[in-house]
Amino acid sequence: MVGEGDRPGTAFGALPPVMRLLVGTQLAFNVGFFMVVPYLAVHLATDLALAGGLVGLVLGLRTFSQQGLFVVGGTLADRWGAKPVILAGCALRVVGFVLLGVATSLPGVLAGALLTGFAAALFSPAVESALAREAGELPPGGPTRADVFAMFAVSGQVGTVVGPLVGAGLLLVDFGLACAVAAAAFVLIGLAHLRWLPPRPAAHADEPVFAGWAEVVRNRRFLVFAAGYSAYLLCYNQLYLALPVELERGTGGQGALGWLFALAAVMVILGQVPTTRWARRRRVGTPILLGFGLMSAAFLLVAAALPAAPAGPWPAVGFVVLLTAGQMLAGPVAQALVPVLAAERRLGAYFGVLSSAGGLAVLVGSTAVGTLLDDAVAPAVTAWLVLAAVPLVGAAVIGALARRGALHS
Repeated sequence: MVGEGDRPGTAFGALPPVMRLLVGTQLAFNVGFFMVVPYLAVHLATDLALAGGLVGLVLGLRTFSQQGLFVVGGTLADRWGAKPVILAGCALRVVGFVLLGVATSLPGVLAGALLTGFAAALFSPAVESALAREAGELPPGGPTRADVFAMFAVSGQVGTVVGPLVGAGLLLVDFGLACAVAAAAFVLIGLAHLRWLPPRPAAHADEPVFAGWAEVVRNRRFLVFAAGYSAYLLCYNQLYLALPVELERGTGGQGALGWLFALAAVMVILGQVPTTRWARRRRVGTPILLGFGLMSAAFLLVAAALPAAPAGPWPAVGFVVLLTAGQMLAGPVAQALVPVLAAERRLGAYFGVLSSAGGLAVLVGSTAVGTLLDDAVAPAVTAWLVLAAVPLVGAAVIGALARRGALHS
């Protein structure tokens, strides 16, 4: 049974106002983002008649300008403070969505896509570092950092469910209207932070901008942790790459994809907070290892089902359940370890490097996985066995750190 204190709404209400703003920000960000981005490829191909290669270029550059540049946003948050960087990110996303809504040619679309991506590279690490700092100052006996990041994950999942539904309704009128509403949402988000987010002084305002990068590079235990944790992000990305391939094989189509994403979201919304409270009572590193083990089992389940005749959607359902459960165990606990590994310094740079390392792993790893998923290149089971090995390697790396006591403050 889930106790009253385990309910996301109850836990959220117990947070101080500033932390409620930061956790709620993730919901608002995702609602605005998922109103537009899931439908961008169709808009580019259908409304603007761009070739498939150009559509892929736009989407790829948008992803790179976001994930690959997180380290820039994190470094600026350390230098200037979280508030101005969050406000700058909101402003850029407003401009980016407006451009996407009105652009009728490739240069305008590219500019809009790059701005929306770089906007997230600014505000996401700034919000995460601010949340980690605020959570670190909570009194003993209250929510821990892991609890707070669990609520952060729940908030984001609610946004990923609500955003596409709102966007689908707006698209009945026009793609430009969806972009306009998303831009208006980020205006409101920016105003909320302008009004209620306190202007905390930047801890490293008088130091060179690149000093943060130098400090992170010298922190070998964090770099090893980030390398191991990048397996998490590569596995998560397979919901968008490998899962559709398995659904196509098992059912002959991808009609169940939306339902599977909804299943993952419901699991996180209902189960993330109690799962994290269970996990944080375990030895440091253990929940991450268990989570990575479940993610590996998710890929092995599909690999085991491949030699048999198509089994319908059930291998895909099992894959989503195991993968999501693994992420629920590992994600918030790992994020709560970042300030420990950073010795409570330069949290923006550290969260930025963590995300950028994951982005690099996704870029390289997904290219290789996409090639292996092609039946003309390798047997279908090969890609799933390779994917099953990825979280095991990540678990071995993080397990080695845990055995050496490197995950303690």
